[in-house]
Amino acid sequence: MTVPYASHPARSRGRRHPEPPAPTRDDFQRDRDRIVHSTAFRRLVYKTQVFLNHEGDLFRTRLTHSLEVAQLARSIARPLGLNEDLVEAIALAHDLGHTPFGHAGQDALDGCMADHGGFEHNLQSLRVVDALEHRYPDFDGLNLSFETREGILKHCSRAHAQALEAREPGGVGRRFLERTQPSLEAQLTNLADEIAYNAHDIDDGVRSGLLRMEALAEVELFERHRREALREHPRLAGRRLLYEAIRRMLSAQVYDVIDATREALAQAAPADEDAVRRLPPLVRFGEAMRAQSAQLKRFLFDNLYRHPQVMQTTGRAQQAVRELFAAYVDGTAALPDSFAARPDRHRAVADYIAGMTDRFAMREHERITGVRWTD
Repeated sequence: MTVPYASHPARSRGRRHPEPPAPTRDDFQRDRDRIVHSTAFRRLVYKTQVFLNHEGDLFRTRLTHSLEVAQLARSIARPLGLNEDLVEAIALAHDLGHTPFGHAGQDALDGCMADHGGFEHNLQSLRVVDALEHRYPDFDGLNLSFETREGILKHCSRAHAQALEAREPGGVGRRFLERTQPSLEAQLTNLADEIAYNAHDIDDGVRSGLLRMEALAEVELFERHRREALREHPRLAGRRLLYEAIRRMLSAQVYDVIDATREALAQAAPADEDAVRRLPPLVRFGEAMRAQSAQLKRFLFDNLYRHPQVMQTTGRAQQAVRELFAAYVDGTAALPDSFAARPDRHRAVADYIAGMTDRFAMREHERITGVRWTD
């Protein structure tokens, strides 16, 4: 049972191209299904989260990350009375525009596009669902509902928001110009994204050998739950101890968000969805948990994302993206006909590279340059 300030499919602001309703699914359920069946969604299985695809079969990818975000978001949405189907749709689609090689690939492609409008993966995810998927006879993209598209676009510069507003007056770019908030479901999915990657990056970091569980003792959020697990299970060790500490840490964050958000909603008392948009963000951590989450993020940044081994791989990935971009722009390498025919060659190249999986980008780079990734 949803609450008055939750998003409701019957009150959706609709699709850019009107369609008759589906007989057995509401608009948000239909959005989720279109996302799951899209080509871009399947590609996420071979796109980097932190560790490149060839570095191990058990590390998270963009696909498994998106599934974990969806699970966490639904677990929080249910007790708050928010729309679970909408948070799931947003979660599954939020990384559709991510480049190969994770944030390294995004940063390199943004640099390549600096004089041509830049590149940002949230905006690219919207571009994927609005234009780049070619599955339907009457329109490009997936023709998702306004609410799902709004949730996908988590961040947007003013210049990009103005461009979106010019193409779609009153659309998903408007809130960045008016400085209003998205739906509660969009706010929730954004926070679930943070909870998910902080937890699974600990797991992947320890699995890789780049993080030691002992080093995590300085992280209050993790260490508290590791000690609680040991008090109840004194013989617990190794990966079972790691998993149990992470499980407890995740549960604590989920319950904290539920409690803090309930309190914020009770104080603000929004009458409906529109009232939510005019208020400050309402889906939140409590003050103590927010500080602990920030400490964990700093630890991962310093000890994992900036680890020399990760940075070495990052540098190689960025060089590959830059070399691929240059080769396609100057014609050294041929673009597929559907991209080559487009008038804006730089944007066409960016779209093509952004859609690549890690392993396809590696093969293309090796084919064009003759440089083997395994050398």
